Amino acid sequence: MRILVTNDDGIHAEGLDVCEKIARSLSDDVWLVAPEYDQSGVAHSLSLNDPLRLRQVAERRYAVRGTPTDCVIMAARHLLDGKGPDLVLSGVNRGRNAGEDVIYSGTIAGAMEAAVLGIPSLALSQSYKSRNGHAPYWQTSLKFGPDIIRRVLAEGMPRDILVNINFPDCRPDEVKGVEVTAQGRRRQERLHIDERRDGRGNPYYWIAYAPQPFVRAAHGTDLAALDEKRVAITPLKLDMTDDPYMTRLAALFGAAAKAD
Repeated sequence: MRILVTNDDGIHAEGLDVCEKIARSLSDDVWLVAPEYDQSGVAHSLSLNDPLRLRQVAERRYAVRGTPTDCVIMAARHLLDGKGPDLVLSGVNRGRNAGEDVIYSGTIAGAMEAAVLGIPSLALSQSYKSRNGHAPYWQTSLKFGPDIIRRVLAEGMPRDILVNINFPDCRPDEVKGVEVTAQGRRRQERLHIDERRDGRGNPYYWIAYAPQPFVRAAHGTDLAALDEKRVAITPLKLDMTDDPYMTRLAALFGAAAKAD
């Protein structure tokens, strides 16, 4: 089985090395193609106005000056042309990708692009709160990741589906189980604009996260599972059509067409 590993934190990210170890526990045929620089938050963007620069870092390890989506396309359509990957692992991200994070996440986008190309894919993220003053618990990802991936692959993955896995922010021995979850929702008051001034007094801005009081997430969601120190497994699909509302709109505009 040929495995492609990518991420959005960049070619030198510690989580990429963790993901490589997970991949090598599953196969000897592992390739790494990751962004040259940190691409967190770029979502499913393509580099259409700039050329892609490809740099070989080591054997079967390449850096692309572009987005995670660019990396997957570069690997599948150029580097591995003739025998593309059988599996794509995106991560392990430094920080959770749960709730609305899946909309912004380059980690999710790497796995999503693989699904677009018809390649089974999983996104892996290690929950991590930087304010706690400790490094990410990478050993948690290393312990639980390989077995979860094996079981998902043995079950089989439908086309146009990717699996989002989030590991809780705790040591491996503190994990209380594995839970299949729905995507959660957060309060969006946590995002705000942080205004600052440079040395010449000109304003500049950061999109920042404001501290929020703890609010228990809805039961059965990825956010709730992580709060309870469980590994969250969430299947995501490419088709974002809302079928119930589509039916309502079809009835609305069908009636309008008849009236006309």
